[in-house]
Amino acid sequence: MVRAAGYDMIATRVELHQLAALAPVLAEAGLPASDIAAPGRHFYRFDDEDGLIGHGGVEGVGADRLLRSFIVVEARRGAGLGSAMLSALERAAAKDGATCLYLLTTTAEPFFGRFGYAPIARASAPAEIADSAEFRSLCPASAAFLFKRIC
Repeated sequence: MVRAAGYDMIATRVELHQLAALAPVLAEAGLPASDIAAPGRHFYRFDDEDGLIGHGGVEGVGADRLLRSFIVVEARRGAGLGSAMLSALERAAAKDGATCLYLLTTTAEPFFGRFGYAPIARASAPAEIADSAEFRSLCPASAAFLFKRIC
């Protein structure tokens, strides 16, 4: 059980054999899914007593990580559940050694901005982030590149 932003939810790590079910959910939301089974990616499913809230993941090792595949089920949006999910992902990343999170988005810059994610130039991306498939080719060059120090 995860308690974040005043909400009780269950964050379940999506295991390798469950990724096939996650891929079409991400694709339907317009999020990259072709590389989700590659090493170094950890995806989570968030549920509460009313059912599925959404999904989110963290990619990479070391201090700099990429937040990705963040989606709140449309029917559950607007109730603060996304902020609770984001808080849970940030805590999980920090517990695993991350100090900075980066993300690319074409639609959710205002959402992430409310939680301290600030735009930065793509040229300033750390090598670990710049070398990711999401950064290199899966997200368009027009995507906003955001950063937050979490520790």
